[in-house]
Amino acid sequence: MGLSKSLYTNSSKPVFPYQKGPSAPVIAKPFNKAAFVIKVTLISLVLLTIYGFITFDYKGVNVIDGIYATLQNFKAMLFEPHFKHLTFAEALYQVMVTVGLAFLTTIFGATMALFLGLFAAQNLSSRRASNLIKSLAAFVRAVPTVLWVLIFAVAAGLGSVAAVVGMTFHSVSYLIKAYSESFEELDKGVIEALKGSGANWWQIAFQAVIPSSLGSILSWTFFRFEINFGVAVAMGAAAGAGGIGFDMFMASSFYLDLREIGSITYIVLVFAILLEVFATRMRNKLKKS
Repeated sequence: MGLSKSLYTNSSKPVFPYQKGPSAPVIAKPFNKAAFVIKVTLISLVLLTIYGFITFDYKGVNVIDGIYATLQNFKAMLFEPHFKHLTFAEALYQVMVTVGLAFLTTIFGATMALFLGLFAAQNLSSRRASNLIKSLAAFVRAVPTVLWVLIFAVAAGLGSVAAVVGMTFHSVSYLIKAYSESFEELDKGVIEALKGSGANWWQIAFQAVIPSSLGSILSWTFFRFEINFGVAVAMGAAAGAGGIGFDMFMASSFYLDLREIGSITYIVLVFAILLEVFATRMRNKLKKS
């Protein structure tokens, strides 16, 4: 009758199978201010979004009709692509111009960032110099690339020159952070041993630090090249830098040809996938070697 003897302890108190012991304590999570702020922020954003959709002035446009028209535009753009104002060969040439713009800015940025990254690494430079370079790089990196391009366009004018300078400026700040963190992963004991054997700073940097971090350097450089390709497409439209981005801008804003935009989008997508595959294979070969 009642509970089995196996559910009782020496204190004659029942211990149920889902309990840890005779008096399993209930563990309550302590109040976490950061988690509370995050939850309040997310709830506030959801409420503001709902309020915005309810009170937004749609200028007499029916939301359902707008969604239907958008789907029709996507259908024409993605499922009915064609070339009308440029040929397929011309589109390929413009894509190669965009790739060349991305490659040029990546090479310039990587070369300058390599030297600045050595001085930004705390294990190779003084703390003051490291903090100064990293702070300047963080400031440059916080400003969008398109804004830097427009700033330099004031002096150089809209075109490829302003695009190259602005994109290089942002690439340098991005790669400084990546390279310096890769250099800082080297064990300080190795650097101290090289100093004790009589090696100078340049020998340590170019014969020990850079060779040991070469895989990370190339991996970050390829990653930035992929970013620069996407940015170069946007700069072709925003800054008149040429390439496939300018043709996409003309097709969308001047010719109002959604089908040609779809063709250009497919070409850009194919090249982006090819760049990703190439970069992935290069990184895998570096890891194996």
